[in-house]
Order: sequence, then structure tokens, then C-alpha cells
Amino acid sequence: MKKVVTKASTNKQKEIERIISSLSRAIAQHKLKPGQRLVEAQIVDALNANRNHVQSALQRLALQHIVKIEPNRGAFVAQPSSQEAREIFATRRIVERGIVESITKETIQQNWDKIEAHMKNEEDATQGNDRQVIVSTLSQYHRLLAEMCGNTVLKEIFENLMVRSSLIVALYQRNDVPSCQHNEHQDIIDALVDGNQELAVQVMLQHLQHLESELILDNNQAQVTDLVMALKEI
Repeated sequence: MKKVVTKASTNKQKEIERIISSLSRAIAQHKLKPGQRLVEAQIVDALNANRNHVQSALQRLALQHIVKIEPNRGAFVAQPSSQEAREIFATRRIVERGIVESITKETIQQNWDKIEAHMKNEEDATQGNDRQVIVSTLSQYHRLLAEMCGNTVLKEIFENLMVRSSLIVALYQRNDVPSCQHNEHQDIIDALVDGNQELAVQVMLQHLQHLESELILDNNQAQVTDLVMALKEI
């Protein structure tokens, strides 16, 4: 029997996606920490959402390894192991190589206004002392490249990797280093402007290796923050 897609089911899916997006952004921006309990009632209140939709969203996030659901305990932000951290960065090197290889000189020209605006935001952020702003702004660079690459499947895989990377950074990165390097970002753009994708890929791989080297993979630095406040700031 052919399944009929109703307006109600479409609205439900949109609402679930909204909740997933809000939780993912809060995690990616380090507003929610690894291991933090995700109380359904608080999410309902913070996002003005239906409890059934919240449950569905948490189940979807659990399938993506962003949330962990424990029987009789509830949902928690995932806490990636050090081995998972290494595997995530190994996968990022594969995926982000593909992203960079998909970006042509013409693509850069078509998106130059966005690139220029972002690089200015990066410069401003890295001159300040707000670590959360720095993390959010520099991570957005990688998302910008993914959006420009034109490959929807790569972008979807990449989005999951970035949220999981944010958990890894929150757990394992030293407090005295930024999550990304502005100069390395500029070097990748410069290579793409020149149409030198091979060099751009080389710099990206070195950049990701650099980020991984800044992790202390035997140390857990998770801190719990307020769930409602984190979601209301999104």
C-alpha cells in the first residue's frame, strides 16, 4: 500500500528537525557539555516543543552518536572515547579532502562575499578572549567549505562529524589553544583562489592533523552547564 504523506506528518518531521537542529547547535557551540543529562521536560519548556517530538529527536540524535540514551536513566550528551576521537579525525581527513577537491576556482569567485565576510569574523573573534565565540566562529569555516562544495551527501556526513568533533574538543582539547587556526584557514582559501586544489588539500590535511595534535586524549575535562539556558541562547 502506498504511504500517504499528510500535512500533519510533514509538520511533525519539520518540528523534530527543529529540535534536532537546536540541540546540535547547542552541542557544537559548547553550550551543552559531554555527559550532560538532557531532561525532556526542560527541552520541552526551552524550545516550546511537544514531548513526543522531543523523544523522537533524541532517538534520532542517538542514532547519530551525538546523544546516548540509557534505560531507566534518560538521555545524555555523548562522551566520545579517545579511540572514537582518533577515528573521527581520521574520517574528517577523508571527508574534508573530498570537500576541498570539489571546490573550484569558479566556486570561490561565486562565493567570495561570504568568504570575505567570514574571514573578517574570524579575525575579529581570534583577537578577543571569548573562547566560545572563537570555537563557534572558526568551526563555521569548515561548514562554509562544506556548503560550497555542492555535494549534499558529503555535507550531511560532514555535519555529523562536526558536532561529534565539538564533543571531542570539549573533552580533550587543552584550554590554552584555540580550536582552529585562522592563518591555516586563510592558506587554504589562498590556494583555492589560485586554483591549486592539490595545495589546498595538503594544507587542509596538515590543518586537521594540527587540530588532532592539540587534543589530550587521556584527559576528560567535561563540565555540566544549564540545559534550559543553553537552548534558549540558540
